[in-house]
Amino acid sequence: MSEENIIIIDLKAFYASVECADRRLNPLYTPLIVVDKTRGPGTIILSVTPFLKNRGIPSRLRLYELPKGEYIYAMPRMERYLQMSAEVLAIILNYVNEDDIHIYSIDELFLDVSHYLKMYNSDAKSIAKMILNDIEQKLHLIACAGIGPNLFLAKCALDLEAKSATERIAIWTYNDVKTKLYKISPLSKMWGISSRLEKKLNALGIFTVQDLAFCPLTLLIEKFGIIGEELHNHANGIDESNIREKYLPNDTSLSVGQVLNRDFSISELPILLHEMCDELMLRLRLQRKFCSTVHLSIMYSKNVKNKGFSSQIRLIYSTDDEEVIYQTILEILNANALDLPIRKITISISGLRYPSAEQLNLFSSNEDVLKRRSLQETIDKIRQKYGKNAILRADALTKSSNIIERHKLIGGHRR
Repeated sequence: MSEENIIIIDLKAFYASVECADRRLNPLYTPLIVVDKTRGPGTIILSVTPFLKNRGIPSRLRLYELPKGEYIYAMPRMERYLQMSAEVLAIILNYVNEDDIHIYSIDELFLDVSHYLKMYNSDAKSIAKMILNDIEQKLHLIACAGIGPNLFLAKCALDLEAKSATERIAIWTYNDVKTKLYKISPLSKMWGISSRLEKKLNALGIFTVQDLAFCPLTLLIEKFGIIGEELHNHANGIDESNIREKYLPNDTSLSVGQVLNRDFSISELPILLHEMCDELMLRLRLQRKFCSTVHLSIMYSKNVKNKGFSSQIRLIYSTDDEEVIYQTILEILNANALDLPIRKITISISGLRYPSAEQLNLFSSNEDVLKRRSLQETIDKIRQKYGKNAILRADALTKSSNIIERHKLIGGHRR
């Protein structure tokens, strides 16, 4: 078995720490909270500083749940966080090649330093220390690291030990499986087990990772399929993932969704769907691909017993014609939607491929298709040069539209 050469770097309280860094404040001594207070008391706090976490305030709670006290409130700035994440990556690229990096999230990434130990004449822990110090000195961000012989044990070392360690570094080896990993309880503390999955495992009499490790593999596969085999391997400290073997899916898709800030009626939906279709097709055209399947999912208000629907249509031929995609979305809507208050919409397109040839449609003019494509390409260029709000549909000014505000957001949060 390999030595402990996998490192996972985690940026502590990333959003809050970035806000502290920009204000020349130390996140270890600053009561700063990242939240958009304009969304009301029910809005979710995105991040709190380690100073507040040490005082029992979790990183995820609603604004009205925040204990009374004196706080510094910072408006979320997603563009800034993405920029800082890129700067962290730039620092790490000074130590290892991009082939040996796996970006897990905006504030976490894995490194395989197996090929760099001789070059640095050092071990994984020393390399991790150099990286953490470099991040702190150059960006004023606090990071911690988990180290292990594979991605899973490195992640466990990070989540269960490094974040509270004095050096902010923890190492787990295969020898720690029985002494540390087996003892984990509740099961949701282990990476990869959600609270819902935990309940299912509890129903089988599995309450600790040791219980999971000793559970017959055949039973886990019977109950959970391929995930059951992964659970069994992880419970025994086994993870054969290779950072250098990048995953390339056979079928790719694009999606766009939004949670609405009020109940929308079915009559208002075509405007929203058209705007979302515009966003989705822009991304498709930038990839220069066609799609073959269109999917629509709608969720109704929580006050309604009917939760919603999810349906799709496979196209007769692959296309990037926005009019065809939009009409297909409306077809799914009209066939499935009820006249109930709507709170969430998701559109996705799949079966993406590079077109080697284009199927002609006997029931529409190819000249019209080419004209629409030329128009969309012109609109794309204007938006890329002057911004997404530089050119909009006329109904963007109606009450039902929210596209102007949506263009001010990244991932549902302010830029």
